[in-house]
Amino acid sequence: MSEAKVDVAVLDDDLDFRNYIEDLLRDEGLYTVRAFDHPAKLYEACEDRKPGVVLLDMKMGPESGDKVLEQLQSRWPGLCIIVVTGYPSLEDMRATFKMKVFDYLAKPFSLAQLRAVLKNAVETFGLGKSPQEQMRERLGHRIKMLRVERDWSLKDLAGLTNLSVSQISSIERGAHLPSMESLLAISRALEVKPSDLFSAIGF
Repeated sequence: MSEAKVDVAVLDDDLDFRNYIEDLLRDEGLYTVRAFDHPAKLYEACEDRKPGVVLLDMKMGPESGDKVLEQLQSRWPGLCIIVVTGYPSLEDMRATFKMKVFDYLAKPFSLAQLRAVLKNAVETFGLGKSPQEQMRERLGHRIKMLRVERDWSLKDLAGLTNLSVSQISSIERGAHLPSMESLLAISRALEVKPSDLFSAIGF
């Protein structure tokens, strides 16, 4: 994992659980933690700063976890959400995964289980990386996907942009950001605006 800490938001109406998770994750030294007892507070915090991961309690008295999940997915598409519940069942798990959450934790869970799920989330979503690293990797991946959709080889794209195969390969791997000139050449070849490329990757 990168040295940058991953921002984890916790929504749970159980004060003891919130305190437990806050202490546990802070002791790990890899995360910053923001804990909330009401969905409105979580939404406000997400507006201020989108978290890397949300640990979402599905059973919160009058508050429906399903509705909170729908709101989060609607307002922040692609957000990494891990569902937490004290009332696990096979039916719950099936229903939860149909809602496209990242993973599921049943209370009580062990520190090892929490570590494993968060580590998987961090690696899958590229969390804990600087904005520059995230931009390089996402832009490179997006360019590669657009090239592959057109059934072009690296050599094909190189020929259309007057860039070398090694330059394009380096950009697609996320090793380097393209220069302005290279980005414009790639955008022209792919027939997309540079602004659309950045919008598609969340920048």
